[in-house]
Amino acid sequence: MPAFFIAVVVNVIHRIRNAHIFAPEDLGIQQLLVAGGRIVYIGQALPELDVRLLSTDDDLDGQRLIPGLVDGHAHITGGGGEAGFSTRVPPVPLSQFTRAGVTSVVGLLGTDDVTRNTSSIIAQAYALREEGLSAWCYTGGYHLPATTLTGSVRSDIVHIDCIVGVGEVAISDHRSSQPTFDDLARLASEAHVAGLITGKAGIVHLHLGDGPRGLSLINRLLDDTELPPRVFNPTHCNRRKALFEEACELAGRGCWIDLTAFPVDEGEDAWTAADAAMRYWDGGSDNRYLTISSDGGGCLPHFDRQGEITHLDYGRSQALPETLAELLARGVPLPLALGTMTRNVADLLRLPGKGRIAVGADADLVILDDRTGIDSVMARGVWHRRAGEQLIVGGFEPSSKA
Repeated sequence: MPAFFIAVVVNVIHRIRNAHIFAPEDLGIQQLLVAGGRIVYIGQALPELDVRLLSTDDDLDGQRLIPGLVDGHAHITGGGGEAGFSTRVPPVPLSQFTRAGVTSVVGLLGTDDVTRNTSSIIAQAYALREEGLSAWCYTGGYHLPATTLTGSVRSDIVHIDCIVGVGEVAISDHRSSQPTFDDLARLASEAHVAGLITGKAGIVHLHLGDGPRGLSLINRLLDDTELPPRVFNPTHCNRRKALFEEACELAGRGCWIDLTAFPVDEGEDAWTAADAAMRYWDGGSDNRYLTISSDGGGCLPHFDRQGEITHLDYGRSQALPETLAELLARGVPLPLALGTMTRNVADLLRLPGKGRIAVGADADLVILDDRTGIDSVMARGVWHRRAGEQLIVGGFEPSSKA
């Protein structure tokens, strides 16, 4: 038996043979062993192992194996409510994430941070953890002063394990609380110091609306305070074409910027996530600072000039693998496209063991089929989906494995 098993107490061992691993960098054909929820071996040689120790043994015959996707922006308790209480989106069930290849998620509150609050989003993050997903969340929501559990943003981040920052705080949006320079400076300092104390991300995740002020407030904060660029993390940066250009400049200053994989109508003043990502790379911007999220469970309202909603939709995590497939179809190398949904997100959020395939990392793995669809999904060393069959669903979901 290989020496690395002597020190590992395992209940099950999964062996994956002849996998073409994208970690997200291309590692070629490799053999992989999973034990105790972590990756314990990657190599070209197949270690000798008593088959009685194996729980599963899969020969991928060259299929692509990628890290589980990290969805850094999802309304896990459901979003919406902007056109009455009946428009509240229900909480997102477990299988909506795993069917999409998402094994890690960060939940947040949006417009409704009144009937939904920090307590409820913490509870939902822990519920998803109990069901096998890796889950975190932000304290606060669109509005300031921020909705918190302990009385302050700094205290929430320091004392509550699953809270990694504050967000999504709305700016340049008619639904925001119209925060001032001083408001955001104080909020960012609270998050930043909490991150220093705990080693967490300690970021301000910023919702960007359609307002003409765009990212001007963030640029002022970078110009006039000592706060580091990584503290400010704007999302929905592709919702307007001019806003996206501003965001690219902000990335040049060291801020991570987030694209939303939402649908874009023909002629709309917006870029799809795939369009925006390609423009970002073509412009020579640093790939490390680009992420893509789904806004899963979040309401996607369309407003007229008076701020009245014309129609509603909601985001789905399935938009992430669809965007990945679209980028690959356009000729983007898989490691480049994949980093925006795995490694880059984990680096921003300081999530050790996530977003990579490496020895010692969490066993969050996705097997892609020939069409870049989601074939199989392992989360924390447990197969949730295998060969297109959903094995595990949430506690209140239908038990069908279809």
